[in-house]
This record gives sequence, structure tokens and C-alpha cells, in this order.
Amino acid sequence: MDTYKINIAGVERELIKYPVNDKIDIAAFILFGDVEVTERAAAALLEKCPEHDVVVSAEAKGIPLCYEMARQGCREYVIARKSIKVYMRNCTAVTVNSITTKREQKLYLGDDDVEFLRGKRVLIVDDVISTGESLKALEMLMESCQANVVGKAAILAEGDAKDRDDIIFLEPLPLFEK
Repeated sequence: MDTYKINIAGVERELIKYPVNDKIDIAAFILFGDVEVTERAAAALLEKCPEHDVVVSAEAKGIPLCYEMARQGCREYVIARKSIKVYMRNCTAVTVNSITTKREQKLYLGDDDVEFLRGKRVLIVDDVISTGESLKALEMLMESCQANVVGKAAILAEGDAKDRDDIIFLEPLPLFEK
């Protein structure tokens, strides 16, 4: 098993590499179940991020980070859902193509979340920013809510994302060419 060692906010982890296609492998960073990295990364990111009223992420891998950053900071968060739930009314939707999903998806916010976000200073967070497609979809959602995006943050910036000057991140994560 091929792996990649990384230090995230003072915590060592060994990530397993998986093929994305016949030319590139990624080192899979799975935040689910890793309380230590979640807590430490949230604290480290909050030190680097601008003031905000609410933290926003997309379902599902960004949820632990989003919750923990809200818990340690502003105390408010919203999750864009990948499907419409019965309690969501008059949904606002955008389309996203993520490198780890391999298919087109939609992100939804119900009208209660849209109203809550209107005029708020929003910090968008995710576990990993790679192609930036999920980030772009969340930005479009926030625009439709008339929310003010004050920052975009992730634990890891994968591949060329590390060269972006519009995101805050803790560590770069390389792509592995075969």
C-alpha cells in the first residue's frame, strides 16, 4: 500500500494513495472520525481566517470542520445539502463537479437558510480544495443568498490549489503522477 505522510496542525497522519485515473493518484484525506485533526485544524484555521458571522460548507466531508470551526468561533454554521429534504422549502440550487465524486451533483439550500445567510459575513470551509469546483458552487450559492463571502479556507490545498492566493489553507497536498 502506497502512502503519503503529512503533518496537519501538529498531528502526523499517513494518507493512502488512490487512483483518480490512469495518470494521477491522490492521497485520500478522510476527516470523518479524526477528532484530533478536526479540533486542531479548526483552531489553526481560525487563527488565519477573517472575522465572520457564519461558517458554510457542503455536505458531506466538510461538515466536521465546519461544525468545529463554528463551535470554537462564531457559533453559527450552515451546510449546503446534496439532496432536497422534506423540510427544505423553495430551494436554491447550484451544480458542482468534484474530483472525488466523478459525477455532476447539485447543492441545495432551503429558503430558511437563504434568509439566515442574507447579509451575513460568510466563511466558506472544506476539508480539501483541489479543482475548486465545490468552492465555486458554494460561492455561487452565497451570491444567490446575498451573503458576503469574507474568506475561503480548507485544511489542505491539493495540486495547483496551493498556488491560489484567494484561499487560506494549512498544508499543501500534492497530486501523484504515475
